[in-house]
Amino acid sequence: MKRLLTILMLSMTALAALAQTTVKVQAPNVVDINEQFNVTFIIEGDHSPSDFQWNPGEDFQLVWGPQKGSSSSVSFINGKTTRSSQTTYTYVLMPRKAGKFSLQPGVATIKGEEVRSGAKQIEVVADSSQQRGQGAQQGGAQAGASQTGDVSSEDMFLRLSINKNKVMVGETVTATLKLYQRVNIAGFEDAKFPTFNGFWSQEVQAPTNIEFHREAVGDKIYNAAVLRVWNLIPQRAGDIKIDPAELVCLINVRAPRASTGSIFDSFFQDEYQTIRKRVSSSAYTVHVNGLPAGAPASFNGAVGTGYKMSVSLTRDSLMTHDAASLKITITGKGNTALLEAPKVNLPPDFELYDVKTDEVSGGKTFEYPFIPRSHGEFDIEPIQYSYYDIAAGKYVSIDSKPLHISVARNASAGSETVGQIIQGSNRKDVRDLGSDIRFIVTRKPSFDKVGSFFIGSPLFWVLTILLLAAGTVLFLALRKLDERRADVAGTKNRAATKMARKRLSQAGDFLQKNLYTAFYEELHKTLLGFVSDKLTMDAADMSKDNISAKLIEKGVSEGTASDFIGLLDACEYARYSPDSGHDAMNAHYETAVSVISAIDESMRLKKKPSAAGTAAALAAMLMLVPFGVRASDSNHTDSLWVAGTQAYTDGDFETAAKSWESIRAEGLESPELYYNIGNAYFKSGDVSHAILNYERALKLDPSYSDARFNLEFANNQIQDKIEEVPEFFLEIWGRKACWLLPSDVWAIFALLALAATVALALLFLRGRTSGMRKIGFFAGIAVLLCTLLCLDFAFWQRTDYRKNDKAIITRAVTAVKSSPSGESSTDLFVLHEGTKVSILDEVGDWRNIELADGRQGWIKSSEFEEI
Repeated sequence: MKRLLTILMLSMTALAALAQTTVKVQAPNVVDINEQFNVTFIIEGDHSPSDFQWNPGEDFQLVWGPQKGSSSSVSFINGKTTRSSQTTYTYVLMPRKAGKFSLQPGVATIKGEEVRSGAKQIEVVADSSQQRGQGAQQGGAQAGASQTGDVSSEDMFLRLSINKNKVMVGETVTATLKLYQRVNIAGFEDAKFPTFNGFWSQEVQAPTNIEFHREAVGDKIYNAAVLRVWNLIPQRAGDIKIDPAELVCLINVRAPRASTGSIFDSFFQDEYQTIRKRVSSSAYTVHVNGLPAGAPASFNGAVGTGYKMSVSLTRDSLMTHDAASLKITITGKGNTALLEAPKVNLPPDFELYDVKTDEVSGGKTFEYPFIPRSHGEFDIEPIQYSYYDIAAGKYVSIDSKPLHISVARNASAGSETVGQIIQGSNRKDVRDLGSDIRFIVTRKPSFDKVGSFFIGSPLFWVLTILLLAAGTVLFLALRKLDERRADVAGTKNRAATKMARKRLSQAGDFLQKNLYTAFYEELHKTLLGFVSDKLTMDAADMSKDNISAKLIEKGVSEGTASDFIGLLDACEYARYSPDSGHDAMNAHYETAVSVISAIDESMRLKKKPSAAGTAAALAAMLMLVPFGVRASDSNHTDSLWVAGTQAYTDGDFETAAKSWESIRAEGLESPELYYNIGNAYFKSGDVSHAILNYERALKLDPSYSDARFNLEFANNQIQDKIEEVPEFFLEIWGRKACWLLPSDVWAIFALLALAATVALALLFLRGRTSGMRKIGFFAGIAVLLCTLLCLDFAFWQRTDYRKNDKAIITRAVTAVKSSPSGESSTDLFVLHEGTKVSILDEVGDWRNIELADGRQGWIKSSEFEEI
C-alpha cells in the first residue's frame, strides 16, 4: 500500500508538472513563395526539455536550424520559491510551393513524457512584386513604393468590410475598417469615418496604437492594421448605403538626387521625404429586409438567436411599504445593446419606480424596484418576451413562471388612532381616549326566513282583505239599519211579538181580576193586532181563511194556524156567551201565549241568513288560508347564538363568526344577526366582510342605528375614499324618511291607517249630519295618503333588499379593467377591500361596476360579494 501511494503521488506530481509545461509555436501567417521565414517553438515550464523533435515536412525546405536558446528564473513570493525555465528552438524555412499548409507539431520530451505543440497554418502566396533576399522582418512589403516617389493604390488602400450584406431589420452586422499598405508609413491625419445613417452603431474596437500584421490579398502580401470595428444594427428596411471612409497617410519615400560622378554618390545620393496620400474605402450598400407581420405584443425589436430570460425577486416575503425589486435578465446573440425592458404587470397597488438597466455579458439586466402598499397574497403574472429568430425565420416568445409574493400588514404604518377625537376647552369637556365599534346584541332576536317580509306576505293580504270586508259588512249593516228604520210595516212586523206580549200582560191583569168580558176583548185585540203586524195585513183582508193561509205561507204549521183560528173563535164566542168560568179564561190565556210564540219562532226560521252571517263565514274561510309564519326558534339556533355570543365575549372572534354564520346557513336572518357577524369580522381584522354584513343589516332594517354607526366606523378604516355624486334633495329626504322605521313596522302602520281610512269612509257615507260627513271625507283622504305612504316605504325597503345591484370588494387589491378581458383591456383604476360598488351589467364571470362618483369599469365576480 505504501508503494502504491508513493507511485500515485509521484505520478500526480509528474502530471502536475506536465500540466504546467506548454509548447507554443510562432510563425508568420502569410509568406511569399520565395521568402525565408522563421519558425520558433517556445517551451515554458518548471523543467527544461531533455529532447525536442520536429520535422518541417515536404511543403517547406529547412534552410537552417534548429538554434536552441534557454533561460531560467527564480522568484521568492511570501517565502515560497518558484522556478521557471524557457527553451526556444528556431528554424529557418522556405516554401516549396504556393498554397495553405499546416506545420507539423513539435514534440518535447520532459522527464520521459512527451508534450506536443499546437497546429499552425501558413499561407504561401506567389507575390511577383516581392524582392528576393529580403528577410522576414521586412518581407518586401514596402519594396514596391520604396524605389520611387509614387504610391499607387495597389501599394496602399483602405477597405471597409461587412460580414453580411443581406440582413433583417434589427440584425447585428459587424463592420471592420482596415488599412492595407506596402510602404513606409510615418503617421496619419484627417481621418473621416462613416456616419452609418440608417444604422444604430456602436464602436467595439478603436485601437490607439495601430499594429500591422501580415495578410494576403490575392497574390500579394500586405501589412494590414485594423483601424475601427463597429456593430451596426439597421433601423429600417431597404437598401442602406454606407459612405466611404477617408484617411490621409504620411509616407516616407525615397527622392533620388543627380549624380556628381563621385565614388561616394552611392552612399549619399538618395534622400527620404514625407508625402501625404489620401486613401478612401469604397461605398457599401447593405440590403435590409423588413420583419414579417404578426409580431407578438411582447416584441420590442429584439432580433438574433438563442435568447434566454431569467426572472427573480430580491424578496418574496415582505411587509407593506417595504421595498423590493424584480430582476429580469435577457441574454442572447443579436442586437442585445438595443434590448428594451419587457412589460411587467405588477399586482394592483404596487408602486413601481423607474427601471434600472445594467449591461451584462451578452445581454442586459432590468431591475424593477417596487413598494407594496396593501397586504395580502399576490401573484406576479408570467412575463413574456419575444424576439425574431434569424435562424428559424420566425418570432419566438419566452415566458417566465408566475412569481408569488407575500405581503404582511405593517403594524407601524397603520392608523391606530382612527377616529380619536380630543375636545379641549376651558371647561375641560369630556375627552375621548379612543373609539371603537359598538358592542354586539346579546339577547336572542326573532329570526325570519331569508328574504321574507311582512309586506306582501299572505298574512298581510289576508288582513287587508279582512279590513276591507269588515268595512263592507259594516257599510251594508248600517245601510240595512237605515232601511229598517224607514220601513214602517217592517217595524210593525218586528214589533208585533213585543206588542202582543204587552197586550197579553193587560189581558192577564183582567184575568187576575176575573173580568170576563174585558179579558176576552183584550185577548181578541191582541190576536188580531199580532196577525195584522206580523203578516202586514189590512183589516179588510183579515178573514179567518186569509189569516190561516198567510200563516201557512209564512212557514207556520197547519196545527198552529188552526189553533190560532180556534182561539179567535173562542174569543168571539165568549164575548156573547155567559161566563164559562175562570178556568176557561186561564186556559185560553195560556193557549194564546204559546200560539204567538210558536208563530214568531216559525217565521224567524223561515228568514234567509243575514249579511253579517255571510261576512262571518267569509272571514272564517279566509282565516283558513296559510299565513307566512315566522321561523320557529329551535334549540339548535339558540345554542349557536349563545355559543357565538360567548366566543365574542371571550375574544375568540373567528369562532363567533362561524357560529353566527351557521345560523345564516340554515336560511335564517335578522338585522341583529348580520350586525353581530359584522362585529366579529371587524374584530378579526376582516374589514371588507364586516362592511358587507353591516350593509346587509341595514338592508333589512335601515333604521338600525348601531349598524349604521359601525358601518361608518369601518368605512373609515378602508383605503379608498370616494366622493359620491350628490342626489336630488327630494330623493334624499324620501330615503331618510323611509329609513326611520323597518319595513315590517311600516306595513303594520299601513294596516292601521287602512282601518282608520275604512272607518272614516263609513263616517262619510253613513254620517247622520253634514258635519260628520265632512270630517269623514277630509280626514279619510289624509289618512288614505298616510296609508299609501306607509305602503310605499314598506315596499321600497323590500325592493331595495331584493335588488342584487350592490356589492363590497373583498379582494385586498383589484384592478378595474376597461373591458371584460384580462389581456386586451387597460387598467383604469385600483380598488381596495371594503369599497362599495354598484353592479350594472355582466358578461360571463365579469361584472360592469360603477363607483359612487360615477366611474365605471369591469372586474371579475370572484373579487367581490353581493350585499
